[in-house]
Amino acid sequence: MLIFRILSLIVLLLPVYSLSAQTDTINLDPFFQNNALLSEIVVTGSKTFKRKTDSPVIVNILDRKTLNDLQVCNLSEGLKFQPGLRIETDCQTCNYTQLRMNGLQGGYSQILINGRPVFNPLMGLYGMEQLPVSMIEKIEVVRGGGSSLYGSSAIGGTVNVITRQPKNNGYEINTFYQNIGKKASDLNLNANASLVSEDKNAGITFFINKRVRDYYDANGDNFSEIPQAENTSLGFTSHYNFTENQKLELSVSNLNEYRYGGEMVDKPAYLTLQSEERKHRIWMGSADYQINFKGNKTTLIAYTALQNTLRDHYTGIFPDEVSAIQKHLEDPPYGHSTTTTWQGGLQLNHELPNFFNTRNVLTVGTEYISDKVLDKIPSYHYLIDQHTRDWGTFIQSDWDFAKNFNLLSGIRMDLHNLLNRPIFSPRIALMYKFRTSTQLRFSYGTGFRAPQAFDTDLHIAFAGGGVSRVRLSPDLREERSKSFSASVNFDKAVEKWIAGFTTEVFYTRLRHAFELENTERDDFGEVFTKKNGQGAAVRGLTLEVRANYNRIIQLETGFTLQKSNFDNPVAYLQGVEPTSTFLRTPNDYGFANLSITPGRKWNINLNCVYTGKMMLVHIGGAENFPFDQKTETRTFTELNSKISYTFHLHSLQNDIEIYGGVKNILNAYQSDFDKGKNRDSNYIYGPGMPMTILLGVKLKMD
Repeated sequence: MLIFRILSLIVLLLPVYSLSAQTDTINLDPFFQNNALLSEIVVTGSKTFKRKTDSPVIVNILDRKTLNDLQVCNLSEGLKFQPGLRIETDCQTCNYTQLRMNGLQGGYSQILINGRPVFNPLMGLYGMEQLPVSMIEKIEVVRGGGSSLYGSSAIGGTVNVITRQPKNNGYEINTFYQNIGKKASDLNLNANASLVSEDKNAGITFFINKRVRDYYDANGDNFSEIPQAENTSLGFTSHYNFTENQKLELSVSNLNEYRYGGEMVDKPAYLTLQSEERKHRIWMGSADYQINFKGNKTTLIAYTALQNTLRDHYTGIFPDEVSAIQKHLEDPPYGHSTTTTWQGGLQLNHELPNFFNTRNVLTVGTEYISDKVLDKIPSYHYLIDQHTRDWGTFIQSDWDFAKNFNLLSGIRMDLHNLLNRPIFSPRIALMYKFRTSTQLRFSYGTGFRAPQAFDTDLHIAFAGGGVSRVRLSPDLREERSKSFSASVNFDKAVEKWIAGFTTEVFYTRLRHAFELENTERDDFGEVFTKKNGQGAAVRGLTLEVRANYNRIIQLETGFTLQKSNFDNPVAYLQGVEPTSTFLRTPNDYGFANLSITPGRKWNINLNCVYTGKMMLVHIGGAENFPFDQKTETRTFTELNSKISYTFHLHSLQNDIEIYGGVKNILNAYQSDFDKGKNRDSNYIYGPGMPMTILLGVKLKMD
């Protein structure tokens, strides 16, 4: 906490502001020429292209340069450095990760790939780690309710991953090695290449990524806390302009991962004392066709997207009794999962330049989303076989109704096959520009979550010598939400520096909130039932401070204070005192990111992630924790560093970058992991890795 406060104080003393993206910018006046980020074009907040400072919805950006400075491997690691967002590791054995936005768990957040919701519940378990940073151009983040645009599961916010775009001929080859806690190796190799036609009408970008990581044992019990993993990913993004007003964009990716965690022995998974084994094969793709009419005042977009995941998996504990051993050997708990998500839709944008002597952009659209989930483990009598279908129609008005005022309003109607009536989700956002430097914003929106299986429901956990599973109550109905936010954004620019801040207050009210109840224990372990409970509320304040001096020193910080509570206490475990506090949800968390670039050759980065105290329930049964209990964690400050030096090879017109660094310098890592095969695998918190040393080299031509 002290280090975080020191870094946050630095930003108040330095005349600096975040200069992230250098692409897709338009400079309309001298103020915006000082900072490309302020004039960057964003799309996620309104489904139309807008300059960031003109958007009535706050859109935060993580671009490729920032991701490179932070030396993150994948989407999961990068999202830690966004205000209001937390990435947590939720399983000691398989290390699945979960995104929390504004205090709400993963199922409340919508992750998009190129604007399309193909990141389905099964991908939500491991997909953020399976999306390598080499395929990402930038990430746009919108906090708060966005269901009027994106349908179910956008209550907490929306993350839009935009893949690498072909802009110029060039390539990049990057390899780095990480040593985790002086015990495990992590080797990464990734590459990109772009080809663009001379007239810029066509282009294609390829990416490939290979990662091999050993497992890591933190407490010496020969059971891993970080699983062994091998990931191979490749794909491309391309565009073709048929004419000046017609274009086609196509994106295809293939992700393959093997993951194993548990007892660290050279045996088949079903012969180990306890383990999880996962084999993923994922295909994702999207196609967008756009045509402009009437002097580009009208745009029609037809789009489709598809994602298919095949997963073979094992989750088991070797039994102690002779009869159970025989049954286990005859029918080990191997399982198979298949998910297919398909989306198709149309969107029409039409600008009315003389709408009551003002400008208004109308957006109407319709889309169909089909999501099939089959997840089964026959030996546990475990089966999720669900096909959800949603037809959504939306209309939106983006109206500059007075000088310096913008009103974004819209409504979406969803017809979901698990609901017996249509769901209407209105949304309104108002922005007032006070001079050039300040924007005041207010927003209100409603949302819903359908009674379907979400990512955490698909996770089989170890606890008390058995496995715990989540079942959906037969009476489960949709969860509804109302979200409010208000913010002030200020940026001051002069010739060589720019500094600013954003402060936002938010409030989300949940009705018929989903909650888990420990309903029974069968022959295999604990069974939790997801049911509708009472109401709940999340309220808080997020502060962002940013600055940049002459593109040499830049710093970004974000800090959130919040409270997340059910109206009445919830009994998570029988015999453990109920609590109204959301589990795994700290009341304070944040990040700071400082980069220093004294010239073309040197780049220095220092960053930290702070996580406050949080409440967990701990199922007993491990040799060092025999009893069920409720636990409050301590605070964590994860401090990271990286330094790089670049050689320019004039004869080859290439750059070679050599870099190194240390992640989690202070080794702020959990110290009370469960031991042995009977551990509670959900009892895990804090940073995802212990102190880790990295070394790397990169060859690039832009």
